[in-house]
Amino acid sequence: MESLNALLQGMGLMHLGAGQAIMLLLWLAIAKKFEPLLLLPIGFGGLLSNIPEAGLALTALESLLAHHDAGQLAVIAAKLHCAPDVHAIKEALALALPSVQSQMENLAVDMGYTPGVLALFYKVAIGSGVAPLVIFMGVGAMTDFGPLLANPRTLLLGAAAQFGIFATVLGALTLNYFGLISFTLPQAAAIGIIGGADGPTAIYLSGKLAPELLGAIAVAAYSYMALVPLIQPPIMRALTSEKERKIRMVQLRTVSKREKIL
Repeated sequence: MESLNALLQGMGLMHLGAGQAIMLLLWLAIAKKFEPLLLLPIGFGGLLSNIPEAGLALTALESLLAHHDAGQLAVIAAKLHCAPDVHAIKEALALALPSVQSQMENLAVDMGYTPGVLALFYKVAIGSGVAPLVIFMGVGAMTDFGPLLANPRTLLLGAAAQFGIFATVLGALTLNYFGLISFTLPQAAAIGIIGGADGPTAIYLSGKLAPELLGAIAVAAYSYMALVPLIQPPIMRALTSEKERKIRMVQLRTVSKREKIL
């Protein structure tokens, strides 16, 4: 067992940091062309949010806490009725009502702090729920429903995604049950939407149920969808024969524009 543990500790994946993971996403997007429209913005956004001292992803209140000004911390702590240190203030904010959090944010703005551009983008696009809806509209406009209308039985393939959702929820709750990773039921539900292979839904639901996990859920959802070309081939080779893989799938009939509209 000690030898196995030593082997695992010696693997590069065990020492993979956030910066290395971001660069890996960029490399997969550019060199391997794994969904560059997904992985490239995720990796680039990760680089921007982690630029030292830039605070592009920090809200005004988070910028205040990062500067550790004793006088300003005392003012915030007095409003929250907690000790004037960063850790105590963060705990009090986590338990505070949204209205109180908004008041503290406005107080930080009055003290001269401004939110970063990425924080503003998150508030306007993600926090409000507008971006997932716009993505849904775009995906719906680009989707060709002709093959589905020609062969409605393919709906069963979409139904299979629901099994992925329930399996992921149960997996998260199982990890919590055995004490490996602590997840609440809302967090498990937000994570479970990843199993449906639907990025906008995962972003929207995690923003409502588990905002603290939104970043991780968004990256996980889009990364694994982008890596389907890498994950799918070995599964296909294991479950099908070469003859079956050579079957040419043709559309059963032509679907008219009127039928698509109706």
